[in-house]
Amino acid sequence: MKADIIIINAKQIATFASNASARQGAAMDDAGIIEHGGIAIKDGVILEIGSSREIEAKYTWDEAIDATGKVLSPGFVDCHSHPVFVHTREDEFALRLAGKSYVEIALAGGGIRSSIAGVLAASEDELVQLALPRIQKMMQQGTTTLEAKSGYGLSTESELKQLRVIKRLNEILPIDIVPTFMGAHEFPAQYKDDHEAYIDILINEMIPAVAAQGIAEFCDIFTEAHVYSIDESRRVLTAAKATGLKLKMHADEIEAIGGAELAAELACVSADHLGAASDAGILAMKEAGVIPVLLPATLFSLRARNYARAREMISKGLGVAIATDYNPGSCNCDSMALTMSLACLQMGMSPVEALCAATINAACALNRQDSVGSLEVGKKADILIWDIPGLNFIPYHLGSSHIIRVLKAGKTIHCVA
Repeated sequence: MKADIIIINAKQIATFASNASARQGAAMDDAGIIEHGGIAIKDGVILEIGSSREIEAKYTWDEAIDATGKVLSPGFVDCHSHPVFVHTREDEFALRLAGKSYVEIALAGGGIRSSIAGVLAASEDELVQLALPRIQKMMQQGTTTLEAKSGYGLSTESELKQLRVIKRLNEILPIDIVPTFMGAHEFPAQYKDDHEAYIDILINEMIPAVAAQGIAEFCDIFTEAHVYSIDESRRVLTAAKATGLKLKMHADEIEAIGGAELAAELACVSADHLGAASDAGILAMKEAGVIPVLLPATLFSLRARNYARAREMISKGLGVAIATDYNPGSCNCDSMALTMSLACLQMGMSPVEALCAATINAACALNRQDSVGSLEVGKKADILIWDIPGLNFIPYHLGSSHIIRVLKAGKTIHCVA
């Protein structure tokens, strides 16, 4: 039988095989290891996974990758990011170090609002050129599927511009980039005291325009005490759902105001952040099948005292995912491996649980579990080859990457000579 590529002699292959569903509970701590493994790939898709000896005996091939002594895993699925922006906000980082809180900075005109002017003034070409090297760095660190949000426009024209940029980035780059509309990321300064007027624009202008152009898959909203209330969030998300957009939420990041419960009520695909989610909210998400996407690097960057309760969520059977939340303000982190480390050190996850959360469970948070997130027959050959002794090494080592090759749909997109 003919394959395009075979990978042979891997010390271990972490498959995270899942039958297209999130791993929950104890299953998150089972990597589905194949010892002394091999993989056959054709047309960018996995033909077979098994012992290296069986793969070599069964297939002919155009290219063979010798992974002797190496560990293979699925490519990272970063299911929450904000990579399209102009200016970085390192001065806010210094303000936080000096004692200012995220909310204080936002209410003083910083935060998300401070990124709006740059995006408004920039052309699509400029935004593409700024975002390209950011995402290429993420690719080099193992991200093969990326969710990208708008949300630094906060006007119909500027939000559509960001979404067009995301579409272009998906066409230019070899990885999959999933577009999310987030016009409800903040209230523009001119509507700070007139929420109703901006919500009217969101519901009657922005969402219909986004849906009509088919330029986003998801709609997200920042549900928090200083931004969108539960009632406001319900109205915006209900309008988005009516147009066919799937739903996500920034929920209960700072205060438990019922965001997780609303995510369950509206059957959101995911609820993200959840640093302050209530017991009732956690149970509601479990019953509704909402994927909790935890963002430990954000809480680390904000010097938070408390983190999302990953251990409790896992013990209650939720399919926990993690993501970088890469953005110019609260979390300028582009590394899924570092995010794994923080998930382990600050939220008590095991290394295998963290890798599960960064791959197959993150794919479920994007409705991509049928095609990416695990190494299974019929799925895209999105594969990381690691020069490490075992999976525990990934979060154990801080500060540099031990990925020597990244394959997206069977093609090498990064290789360390």
